[in-house]
Amino acid sequence: MALIVHKYGGTSMGSTDRIKNVARRVAKWHDAGHRIVVVPSAMSGETNRLIALAKEVQEQPDPRELDMIASTGEQVSVGLLSMALQAIGKKAISYAGWQVAIKTDSAFTKARIQSIDDEKVNRDLDDGKIVIITGFQGVDEGGNISTLGRGGSDTSAVAIAAAMKADECLIFTDVDGVYTTDPRVVSEARRLKAITFEEMLELASLGSKVLQTRSVEFAGNYRVPTRVLSSLTDPMLDIEEEANSGTLISFEEDTHMEQAVISGIAFARDEAKITVLGVPDRPGVAYHILGPVADANIEVDMIIQNQSVDGKTDFTFTVPRNDFQRALDVLNGSKEALGAASIAGDAKVSKISVVGVGMRSHVGVASKMFRTLSEEGINIMMISTSEIKISVLIDEKYMELAVRALHKAFELEKA
Repeated sequence: MALIVHKYGGTSMGSTDRIKNVARRVAKWHDAGHRIVVVPSAMSGETNRLIALAKEVQEQPDPRELDMIASTGEQVSVGLLSMALQAIGKKAISYAGWQVAIKTDSAFTKARIQSIDDEKVNRDLDDGKIVIITGFQGVDEGGNISTLGRGGSDTSAVAIAAAMKADECLIFTDVDGVYTTDPRVVSEARRLKAITFEEMLELASLGSKVLQTRSVEFAGNYRVPTRVLSSLTDPMLDIEEEANSGTLISFEEDTHMEQAVISGIAFARDEAKITVLGVPDRPGVAYHILGPVADANIEVDMIIQNQSVDGKTDFTFTVPRNDFQRALDVLNGSKEALGAASIAGDAKVSKISVVGVGMRSHVGVASKMFRTLSEEGINIMMISTSEIKISVLIDEKYMELAVRALHKAFELEKA
């Protein structure tokens, strides 16, 4: 008897009919003899509706109160799914994150899970019940409801699977796995049967929307076998076929992975670039620029510092586009203290990344990438690398052209 965690996204929970289909699928796995914990998202569009309501009342909603509001979407989902399971003769019980409890820090709207108490859940599972737990949320030391950021239900599901030492975590979503890139941009994109945690972590952090980055971190750190598969198939699909569908996020690099130099191409449309011009080139300049940005809880990604000329240097970095103006305001507020000549920004840039564990043992990936972009007349503004990825910043109007050209150059449409 295996312990399996199911996670269902907002599209899967988008209507009462879809919730009934989820119930049938969950019941099928339970009937096969498995202990089942389910972590559903809020119904599709519900979290956006709740946040919009908050913004109608307060332009910049108080984070604690916003979490109080946003967390209710998942509470509706778990209650409805529990009722749907009971309606087809299954014993089911739902819990909010604070009832389990899923303990987090107090970084409201971006909280991190610290511990999970699974005693109550195990007791219910031993009693033959299907346990349904809200995703996306937990409770801090002060008893305040906290949320984990958009896509946080993925993290909740994998964290619960890790805490309970589940045999597998199945992430049911509206796509049937992880693709070489977004099929909406490249029609020839191919579904991967398996991908390493390292590659998936890079793809998630670089713009792939299939899984939240922190969920992949959890899966890798705690070695939770995780599979991404479709919830839009027939809920009564043969369980063996379903158990082997989608994309398995694996621990080991098998033979075919080593042969594939590049596994996928990720992109992020919502990037912005900021350059602090003419700052004195002295120890601590990077800290004095980025310290205030970090204090404002703004994430910095790519960073370049130019070579010093006459004791002055230029410092360029990227931030999420929705934090662009706030970052500019922070820097303009400390411009004189920095001794900067000026501060410039560009909110119309995109990041393209090629990812693959095969890059460790193959040379020429960077040159092929740069040559391909050059042949398309695409200028590179910034470059960032790691052991298994290369990222470039380009003008956003060339983003889709770049993805298509690179996908073809690295022959990712071929198995």
